[in-house]
Amino acid sequence: MARGPRGCWTVHVAGAGVGTSYGYRADGPWHPPTGRFHNPAKLLVDPYARAIAGPSGWHRACEGGQGTPDPTDDAAHKPRGLVVDDAFDWQGVAPPRTPWADTVIYEAQVRAVTAGHADVPEQLRGTWLGLAQPAVIEHLQALGVTAIELLPPMQAWNEQHLVEQGLVNAWGYGTIGWFAPDSRFAAGGPGESVREFRTMVRELHRAGIEVLIDVVFNHTPEGRVGGPLVSLRGLDGASYYASNDDGPVDFTGCGNTLDLQHPRVLQLVMDSLRWWVQGLGVDGFRFDLAPALARVDGCFDPGAAFFAAVEQDPVLAGVKLIAEPWDIGPGGYQLGHFGPGWAEWNGDFRDVVRRFWQGERGAVPALATRLAGSQDLFAGRGPLASVNFIACHDGFTLRDLLSYSRKRNHANGEANRDGRNFEHQRAWGGEGDDVGDETLGQRQRLARSLLLTLACARGVPLLSHGDERGRTQRGNNNAYCHADERVELDWGEGSWADAMQEFTQQAFALRRALPPLRLGEHLTGEPPEDPDAVWLGPAGPLTGSDWSDRDRKALGLRLAGAEPVLVLLNANEEPTLWSLPDGTWTLRLASGPAEVRGRSAHLGAQTAAVFTAAR
Repeated sequence: MARGPRGCWTVHVAGAGVGTSYGYRADGPWHPPTGRFHNPAKLLVDPYARAIAGPSGWHRACEGGQGTPDPTDDAAHKPRGLVVDDAFDWQGVAPPRTPWADTVIYEAQVRAVTAGHADVPEQLRGTWLGLAQPAVIEHLQALGVTAIELLPPMQAWNEQHLVEQGLVNAWGYGTIGWFAPDSRFAAGGPGESVREFRTMVRELHRAGIEVLIDVVFNHTPEGRVGGPLVSLRGLDGASYYASNDDGPVDFTGCGNTLDLQHPRVLQLVMDSLRWWVQGLGVDGFRFDLAPALARVDGCFDPGAAFFAAVEQDPVLAGVKLIAEPWDIGPGGYQLGHFGPGWAEWNGDFRDVVRRFWQGERGAVPALATRLAGSQDLFAGRGPLASVNFIACHDGFTLRDLLSYSRKRNHANGEANRDGRNFEHQRAWGGEGDDVGDETLGQRQRLARSLLLTLACARGVPLLSHGDERGRTQRGNNNAYCHADERVELDWGEGSWADAMQEFTQQAFALRRALPPLRLGEHLTGEPPEDPDAVWLGPAGPLTGSDWSDRDRKALGLRLAGAEPVLVLLNANEEPTLWSLPDGTWTLRLASGPAEVRGRSAHLGAQTAAVFTAAR
């Protein structure tokens, strides 16, 4: 083994062909105060391994410790890198390269989507190949989905507290292999993980669906100092993990933070991103806790080396880049502060739309701004920088948002302390599903209203898997540690599921059919001067004083175009009668009772509706 001029070690192992498994052992100084944990008794995963096989979680023998090195050899309890065959036939299928303006994202966890699907062969359920099955692809196409965003697909590791309780890191936010598709989802075992992932990408591309992946470059499952030696800490913890004069820093809530100021750490990230594009065919990335990747001396810096490296990289020039724009460090909420070429998860959109439909006072002015593309946040980048969502993997499902007033996370083993306490949730008619038909009908109507609002907003819409079928986690709003029926998409027949799916398909078909809902850069969300966009209340155009009415719970928007569009949103718990703008208006879709009555429109309680008129 030789050490190069830039501090990188290299070795050539003769005869290490396809199928060879391997790990590293690092001998050197043991000095925890400076982040050095070299212990040759501990087998370490190659962070560059293309596939990884073996145990997938903590074992006592893997402990790191802060005192003297643990002499216990843990090779029997550690995963290993696996040499794989790199040949693959893409069959000439090209990436779809869907424009941002036409993009509809479906966030999904691979196992949860396919585990219960009767039309997916049993041996493929919960796998990469399961997602590539015709029944799943047809479902996505019917919804109007143009991109599937996979929860972290890289090889993950189960942390100590989960293993001790018999739980798993099902979401995968604990990466140990930044180049390896997670072998848990390979039907043919770890040696087939690369081929099967590529097959999934190829078949989704063939259907016109892009593949985006959630990536975790902010922390690792090695946890705090003293945690297990799995990979990076045992190789060179002093370089890979951020620290200051007081010791290691944690901007992630997971015990550590990777230090992308270090050139070798930044190189790992950039090499990984390029591999997933060039080698595995993905079309873009959602960066978990993205501010943590750009902290310089502890502070978020829009000029950080990470941004500069991504911006100048020719491989990444044509892919979609999405930031989760918050972490738990100082000044961690950075929504709107990422630069050109970046889109961002818009948590303000989520919260404002929820507030409006849950009946909270004073939400109308903020709702107008969010519907118009959040240009208070993304000025200079346009509405397409905003990834709009109502629900995602992190928090209540859409159905549970309307069914529970408090989280129910006891099964996570953290005494219900984990997960957010308040998400603008409201249990209409009582907790859970044991309510009458009238309450269930109200919840379904509100769920449809929330989805139709998402479909009508400027920006890039994101659906959370299963919300189109009323998926419930029984009030658990942090179900990251469960890989069972409580998080799976229920494909069985049911009135809620079938009706919601049909409505979701109609809502996004309408979005595709009506350009004014997708395009246009001039809406501001303020009382308008633009003749192409008019904000309305039930009595007509809104004036300055109308915007300050905190009891107002209805908002309309008329958009000009070859086929003018009228969007009416009534969050009142009683019907409203709207005065229609000039023109002959036709109802296209409504979440509840709605009809045109001459020069007026009648909307039922808590109903959203879209109308069009001939120009």
